[in-house]
Amino acid sequence: MRKGDSGFEAVFHFCPDCGTTVHWEPGGHPERITVAVGAFADPAHPAPRHSVYEERKHAWVHVPGDVEHME
Repeated sequence: MRKGDSGFEAVFHFCPDCGTTVHWEPGGHPERITVAVGAFADPAHPAPRHSVYEERKHAWVHVPGDVEHME
């Protein structure tokens, strides 16, 4: 469990073999489960529709303009 910037806690679930984050349950939205996009190996996986925490992204990351930019 980790506390986010919002003050809500999230419960993270990890791969038992490699420790990679697979999904998490955001405490501020108990009706949701968030799955890490890196958990999908399908190159045809749809592109993201929302972008969060852009102020923390690496300088080389480009977020397309048609993606919803959330604060």
